[in-house]
Amino acid sequence: MTGPIAREIERLLTQAFAPTRLAVINDSASHSGHMGDDGTGESHFTVEIEAAAFTGESRLNRQRMVNKALGDMPGTRVHALAIKARAPGE
Repeated sequence: MTGPIAREIERLLTQAFAPTRLAVINDSASHSGHMGDDGTGESHFTVEIEAAAFTGESRLNRQRMVNKALGDMPGTRVHALAIKARAPGE
């Protein structure tokens, strides 16, 4: 089951990038009881995204683009976010 934060991440990234591939993976269960676990079950995520917008961009800039699209979510409602951003064909 996908929770409301995962669905919001998916919606925001779809609107910003029209990805050819997008996976929002909730890693929170493996961090239960650790720092940043707020008890909601939606505090740690991995985003795997493929979009044409990343073509020619550095790894760091791709991560910045994803974080910008998510607004204030990283660092407030999401404690940890791993980003794997690729251009089509990579």
